Amino acid sequence: MSTQSNAAPELGPESRFDPPRNAPPAMSTRPMYWSVRRELWENRSTYIAPLGAGAVMLLGFLITLIGLPRSVRALAALQPAQQRAALVMPYGHVGMLLALTAFIIGVFYCLDALHGERRDRSILFWKSLPVSDLATVLAKASIPLVVLPLFVFAIVFAVQLTMLLLSAAVLLLSGVGTAMLWAQVPFFEIELVLLYCLAAMALWHAPIYGWLLLVSGWARRAPFLWAVFPPLAICAFEKIAFNTTHFAALLGYRLIGMFTEAIRSPADPHFIPLSQLTPGKFLTTTGLWIGLAIAALLLAAAVRLRRYRAPI
Repeated sequence: MSTQSNAAPELGPESRFDPPRNAPPAMSTRPMYWSVRRELWENRSTYIAPLGAGAVMLLGFLITLIGLPRSVRALAALQPAQQRAALVMPYGHVGMLLALTAFIIGVFYCLDALHGERRDRSILFWKSLPVSDLATVLAKASIPLVVLPLFVFAIVFAVQLTMLLLSAAVLLLSGVGTAMLWAQVPFFEIELVLLYCLAAMALWHAPIYGWLLLVSGWARRAPFLWAVFPPLAICAFEKIAFNTTHFAALLGYRLIGMFTEAIRSPADPHFIPLSQLTPGKFLTTTGLWIGLAIAALLLAAAVRLRRYRAPI
């Protein structure tokens, strides 16, 4: 009778150290990719809030469809410019409100991005992984600068396309016809303008996000107060000491100056035609490049802070 050996088969010197074939790739091979995915896993509000806002706006538009046929009949007596202004207005509202939502989400995300991991002491675990502080901070900065604008654009595109198709269906069923709708709602032009505006806003607001990330990495508590109080204190000091408002004007320019640099003043704020866009002027604006340089310095300071700051 032969006995079956329980000894494990001997492995060659190379096979002993080979990783399993189905093992996931190490985080060190794609640190930026996995760092960005980590941010989305830990901060679900970055995509849940825009989805919720888009759903609310679509629900509101569904209610307005009840009176759409009557409104289109009334528009037939107006000039083409007035027809376009009335029909495009809901699409403009969706784009503007979701762009504002993205900015607000980006502000509060940046305030908690570095502070939160120090508060819950998870920074000790993340620092043990083979991911540099530079990659981590850049991944956090990419959320308001890249991920949120693209995600909001996708949501707005889907919402506005649904609005257009529902409007066409209601008009067809009511016997009004869709000729005016297709003629006065330039859908793809609206989407191109939206994409341009979201990209311009992200670049223009880069120093704001950099400042918020720096405060998030430095403050031990109440990062919102530390982010807001110094600029307000400087504005108050300048007004009291010199009776001027130069710093307040600079802050206002950084918040909304993009609209004067990247876009000519449109006749109707709800619809901005492609001819009103000024990308050449925007890309050669001194304020844009000064802001990007300041953002780079602030992010570099945030990287250094994360390297040496301990958990709270």
